[in-house]
Amino acid sequence: MRRNTIQQALTLEAVKKLCNHPKADEVYAEVVKTCPTISRATVYRNLSTLAKYGELLSVEIPGGAAVYDHNTHKHCHARCLACGRIFDVECEDFEDLRNHIKETYGFEVVGYDLVFKGYCKSCEKPQDDEETNV
Repeated sequence: MRRNTIQQALTLEAVKKLCNHPKADEVYAEVVKTCPTISRATVYRNLSTLAKYGELLSVEIPGGAAVYDHNTHKHCHARCLACGRIFDVECEDFEDLRNHIKETYGFEVVGYDLVFKGYCKSCEKPQDDEETNV
């Protein structure tokens, strides 16, 4: 059985307040405003614990640090290659693809993390950026 601590509650509230897929150091900077004596290690450990128990998602970003998401229902993400912002993307269930992978390769998919790469509305795609280089 897991203990719920004040530090965990502060960490979870910080992620919800930031609401922008923050990195661990951004969460720490927010928590320390409320609790100046909290250590960075405590916040990082609480992020890990909250993700382990499904209260947060830890989203691995290829080529970057993991970010945290308070939106825990199954969804995908998109990362802007220009500004680096990360967005939630609602996706259809990938049940057909999961079945195809199991039937073709004998591999049982138990979960997935999907991050689309591209450019948000605020950023323009550079002219010399080839689709294959993205």
